[in-house]
Amino acid sequence: MITGPQMRAARALLGIDQKTLAQLAGVSVPTIQRMEASSGNVRGVIESLTKVVEALDRAGVELIGEHVPSQTTGRGVRLKAPAPPPAAD
Repeated sequence: MITGPQMRAARALLGIDQKTLAQLAGVSVPTIQRMEASSGNVRGVIESLTKVVEALDRAGVELIGEHVPSQTTGRGVRLKAPAPPPAAD
């Protein structure tokens, strides 16, 4: 699955806006906006989600799932798990 923040990060890595991603994926701009507004895993029509993921892949973005190693080489970004709060004294 892909999250809204992952989609925004993928666009940032590619240097494209929502309109360009929508064109690459063959979906509407409001669809991209709704997907990116998701706080967790993107929800929506599976066909649209698949189109977006495939468009990002064709553009050169590898989406890395949580607890999954990267399958290729190259630069990338991964969000670390939040650090636990410091122990109270």
